Amino acid sequence: MSDSANSPPDEKRLPFTEHLHELRRRLIACIIAVFVGFIVSYNFAEQLFQILCRPWLEALPKDQSIKLIATAPHEAFFTYMKVSFIAGIGLAVPVILFQMWRFIAPGLYENEKRALIPVVFFSSFFFLGGALFGYFCVFPYGFKFFASFATDYITPMITTREFLRFSTKLLLGFGIVFELPVFAYFLAKLGLITAPLMRRMRKVAVVLIFVIAAALTPGPDVFSQLMMAGPLLILYEISVWIVHACGKNKKAETAEEKGEVIAS
Repeated sequence: MSDSANSPPDEKRLPFTEHLHELRRRLIACIIAVFVGFIVSYNFAEQLFQILCRPWLEALPKDQSIKLIATAPHEAFFTYMKVSFIAGIGLAVPVILFQMWRFIAPGLYENEKRALIPVVFFSSFFFLGGALFGYFCVFPYGFKFFASFATDYITPMITTREFLRFSTKLLLGFGIVFELPVFAYFLAKLGLITAPLMRRMRKVAVVLIFVIAAALTPGPDVFSQLMMAGPLLILYEISVWIVHACGKNKKAETAEEKGEVIAS
């Protein structure tokens, strides 16, 4: 039987100070990547903020003259700075994930590395997919719903600061909840959860999903919570099938290993 899957990590043990030095080196590389991404994004800060605002502007009545307002002289400047910083982090994500992988990979077994590599890749894919889902599917309907409460004596006058806080929190929330299938896959590969367990815990999961949706959505509005809870319920069912497939693959691998032992 081959011991490659269970072979221990690199036998050369580094002292604690060397680990701290390695961690500092990886963090510096991440900070530099974010800074470079920030500089690049700042050149397009106005365009990026316009793209972020587009669903809200399209939801406003056509005769609405005031789009967004700034209540302080420095508010627009700091809004562009925040947008550039968020975009810079987004551009630096591949570098950040690579540095994280290089830091933890020497301490992992071969089977743990094989389980973690797809997690690193698909976590970025699903996070981006969740943010895009929030922007293209939730923002248009959500902003139209909120803008519909405007009347002759109620005019929406949203500050740039509040709009950025609201929209980025929603996009971040959708990006996080779309990580559920990846998280379930990783736990299944480690043998911590099974498909029958997830089916038995479905009622508890539904309650937790609505609690998570309430925590991740800005404000107490029920509409945003439902728009987040709905996809999360679907993702939970998808995760059950992913865990089920992982369980079947794990049984097949175990049977194959037993066959190799008998043959040897």
